[in-house]
Amino acid sequence: MNILTTIQERNPGEPEFLQAVHEVAEYIIPFIEQNPRYKAFKVFERMAEPERVIIFRVPWVDDKGEIRINRGYRVQMSSVIGPYKGGLRFHPSVTLSVLKFLAFEQTYKNSLTGLPMGGGKGGSDFDPKGKSDAEVMRFCQSFMTELYRHIGPDLDVPAGDIGVGKREIGYLFGQYKRIKNEFTGVLTGKGFEWGGSRIRPEATGYGLIYFVQEIFKTIGETLEGKVITISGSGNVAQFAAEKSIQCGAKVVTMSDSDGYIYDQTGITAEKLAFITELKEVKRGRISEYVDRYPGARFFPGEKPWGIPCDIALPCATQNELDGHDARLLIDNGCRYVAEGANMPCTTEAVALFNKERIYYVPGKAANAGGVAVSGLEMTQNSLRYAWFKEKVDDRLRIIIKGIHATCVQYGREEDGHINYEKGANIGGFVKVADAMIDQGVV
Repeated sequence: MNILTTIQERNPGEPEFLQAVHEVAEYIIPFIEQNPRYKAFKVFERMAEPERVIIFRVPWVDDKGEIRINRGYRVQMSSVIGPYKGGLRFHPSVTLSVLKFLAFEQTYKNSLTGLPMGGGKGGSDFDPKGKSDAEVMRFCQSFMTELYRHIGPDLDVPAGDIGVGKREIGYLFGQYKRIKNEFTGVLTGKGFEWGGSRIRPEATGYGLIYFVQEIFKTIGETLEGKVITISGSGNVAQFAAEKSIQCGAKVVTMSDSDGYIYDQTGITAEKLAFITELKEVKRGRISEYVDRYPGARFFPGEKPWGIPCDIALPCATQNELDGHDARLLIDNGCRYVAEGANMPCTTEAVALFNKERIYYVPGKAANAGGVAVSGLEMTQNSLRYAWFKEKVDDRLRIIIKGIHATCVQYGREEDGHINYEKGANIGGFVKVADAMIDQGVV
């Protein structure tokens, strides 16, 4: 029985997790065959099995006095190179399969940063949307009342993810501090005034563009004048757009679950500020953009991948860009796709990108800026010191440059083309696998 068959039989009914494993295995299994020591120690099989999975009940009381019940999770995938590290996601789509896929990907992503962080992921099927601050606080306090016993600065350091921003991190941290009676760096993504790092909110979006810049350096080009389509309008999309605009690129789309906007003249810094206020303050919908800027168009229920562009940045959610979308992008001149979200491209889309020699960068490499600065936040917490913005940004650039170099090292093909998917997967694998062999069968 081969490796993939064994993993599939052990994880029935978990399509997201199995998709992630299959996409990595495409490159790792041939690499293992060429390096038999990894095969003898069964490192890939061990990587695909979480060290620990915690599932728990989260009861809370809504503003009407009604008892509500959600389910909480923490998947502690790998601690071989450091404490478990990965976000908490609060969204109705959260399942064990989704979190196992995210934790599996996080292990490779954290390895690529070069920082001492293992892989983990957690969350709940709770939906913060439409809830009052008091309801979100009561839920977070109940969630942490169980989770606190499974995390710690040297054990597991969660962060935010979809549905978990500064507000939720604040409530979670406050409850942890109250229960444990200590102020420690147990969460990242904290407010700067109470232990957070500068540019943490910007880090994933900025890091995404820094990676794209590294690609262009290898081919002697710049982002100046390039047309970019972006999906999403949350944290990652906003800061990816901001950095793109600063680099002289032309961002023409953003989206939310209702549809996407297309601004042919380009989303300027002023227009982006409107989107940020709309989404972060007013909790509005992206369709309101065309009320303010009537020259733009709104496409309800659609995705932006039919718009001609040079670069596509999917920054919304998993499997948002399928094979049909990939064909549209390629036919319309797109040559670069970098994932701002986690696994936003389907298996069919990725296969087509690789077949057509598109520069495709998976999320484990392209969106590693967020967890990189989370790792820097952990360092600052240990030092009881806060670095200036410029220092954090410089270190982020260095880390992204190192990730790109790793991808090139393991992904350059005979004709000189760089397969970033191959490079990211093998590069992330090697560090974790070598540490597993060094530490024995654990």
